[in-house]
Amino acid sequence: MAQCAYCKAETEMYAGGDVPICVECSDALGAMRKPPVSVRDALVQSAGKTTARANAASESLSAIMGQFPGGLPYADSAQRIHSASRELSVARKEMMKAHSRLDDFLSRGVVPEDLKRSGG
Repeated sequence: MAQCAYCKAETEMYAGGDVPICVECSDALGAMRKPPVSVRDALVQSAGKTTARANAASESLSAIMGQFPGGLPYADSAQRIHSASRELSVARKEMMKAHSRLDDFLSRGVVPEDLKRSGG
């Protein structure tokens, strides 16, 4: 029998075909690799919502801009363009933050503070 590469217990199980590992260590390593479902789901949902909001803001700005194909917009129209552009900018920043939080969690296991406090 081989010794587990982690705890040195006797085992007949191998990870990846060549690294001896006991059942307990295998389970522990597997649990560390799998993110908590509730945190992952919250981050994925946030990324989806912010992406949808950014897409909607982009479509809104495009629709407003499409109303002025051949000339300069009127004064009130300029304000509508400015507001739609500002909304798109805010939506994109929120989307980038949500995707960054998701990426940090998936790649490095970083749980955002607001999700630690709320428990997911």
